[in-house]
Amino acid sequence: MSKQQKVQIIPLGGLGEIGKNMTVIRYEDEILLIDAGLMFPDEDMLGIDLVIPDITYLRENREKIKGIVLTHGHEDHIGALPYVMRELNVPVYGTRLTLGILEGRLKENNVSTGNLHPVVQGDIVNIGCFSVGFIRVNHSIPDAVGLSIKTPLGMIIHTGDFKLDYTPIDGKMTDFKRFSDLGNRGVLLMMADSTNAEREGHTPSERTVGAAFEKAFHNARGRIIVATFSSNVHRIQQVIDTAVKYKRKVAVLGRSMVNVVNISLEMGYLNAPEGTIIDIDEINNYESSKIVVCTTGSQGEPMSALTRMSVSDNRKVTIVPGDTIIISATPIPGNEKLVSRTIDNLMKLGANVIYGRSEGIHVSGHASQEELKLMHNLVRPKFFIPVHGEYRHLVCHSKIAQELGMPKENVFISENGQVLEFTREKGAVAGKVTAGRVLVDGLGVGDVGNIVLRDRRQLSQDGIIIIVMTMDKESGEVVAGPDIVSRGFVYVRESEALMDEARARVADALDRALEGRNVDWTTIKMSVRDALGRYLFDKTRRRPMILPIIMEV
Repeated sequence: MSKQQKVQIIPLGGLGEIGKNMTVIRYEDEILLIDAGLMFPDEDMLGIDLVIPDITYLRENREKIKGIVLTHGHEDHIGALPYVMRELNVPVYGTRLTLGILEGRLKENNVSTGNLHPVVQGDIVNIGCFSVGFIRVNHSIPDAVGLSIKTPLGMIIHTGDFKLDYTPIDGKMTDFKRFSDLGNRGVLLMMADSTNAEREGHTPSERTVGAAFEKAFHNARGRIIVATFSSNVHRIQQVIDTAVKYKRKVAVLGRSMVNVVNISLEMGYLNAPEGTIIDIDEINNYESSKIVVCTTGSQGEPMSALTRMSVSDNRKVTIVPGDTIIISATPIPGNEKLVSRTIDNLMKLGANVIYGRSEGIHVSGHASQEELKLMHNLVRPKFFIPVHGEYRHLVCHSKIAQELGMPKENVFISENGQVLEFTREKGAVAGKVTAGRVLVDGLGVGDVGNIVLRDRRQLSQDGIIIIVMTMDKESGEVVAGPDIVSRGFVYVRESEALMDEARARVADALDRALEGRNVDWTTIKMSVRDALGRYLFDKTRRRPMILPIIMEV
């Protein structure tokens, strides 16, 4: 492909996975970055708090980066910015609510907020050689936008996460006209949300959840507790509206929920009559039939407010028989067991739990197949890259594009790190850059890798055996020990015979190792580890981590 007049698309996250969305658009020596999100760890990532994209490519090209543009304020689109902005001193553009939520995250992490530049839906901003338009779309958070990115080569559309809601809570519909106008002028490339590409039909309007809330509130005689995503401001607004109708006060519980509600009230994205929202500490001053608690924990997260309520470990709210719990969310893949366990525990405490798609108390924020078809027909791009979804979602979305008449060779199912190059006439895969996962554990970013995770998995499965012995540095003789310490392997008091024999096997291995001359400590440790490992596996069929420690005198 000619080195003249080409634009590169480089996804660094969000393809083949749900979360950590991040995409690079590069024209010559100028880079525009779209979103910088996180994802939550898989079950086998023991002890890991968050997963963010690998930004090696951005570090290597930091002087070329002209700016970061954000589509909306969900964690899978902005959650990595507290880490990214420590290393990249570039302007960040987003709508008011998006930047309001981000500003709180940056302050929590002691990161400067001086690079934040608010925009309004409909604005067009020049960033380097790119002219970026912010197009209003509906999603499960207000102020979401799609992006029109005018490059010297042609127009690129990035839909962001979207759905086509004809009766949105705030009355602001997706800007169909803007997408259509861009399509009429000619669009080189579209990247579009694929999360619901497998789902037939249309995604229901957010307003349909209000009817389900009406029914639940009407039937509830005691306290009502609603668990939902803290960022779903439209959902929270419907909770408030229904509470006002049934003359209930609303209290907010959970750090992220409190933060988002306060920001949304301050910026005018949430509206509540004066006196409706009360402090969580005031709920005992009212009859239970007059209270609604809006809380986090819809995904069964172990430390979330609802999960702690379910095991009677929340200092603010104790579940009692007669409480009605509404879980207004669908479990993210991988969280099903956590959510099920939370529901079981709540029911054991006597609560009435309303959950599941059939109850109508949750709708998706992502476009289903018929909405995706409409977006394609409005934009009519020459090339198409499905984004934001697991591999099967990308494949399904690519088939939709082809069914609508797009040539197969113009559809690119990509993967993180792949470099796609486009001219006005054709597109092709042009290489690969470093991309992957960076694990965040406490204050450590990237210091836990596959080897550490492997050790953690082994420790969690079979425990650890520590062998401690003291040896004379000059003679090589064992002065004290060997002593064996076991953690997570067997209950020592009930396995004295096993541990005595293990100690004897270690002593034999030491004797054999010390028969040779000039034996180094490493060789002795390996001999002890091998001998003990074989014995324990023969006796228990377990493989604990064995850690020999030699102290010198």
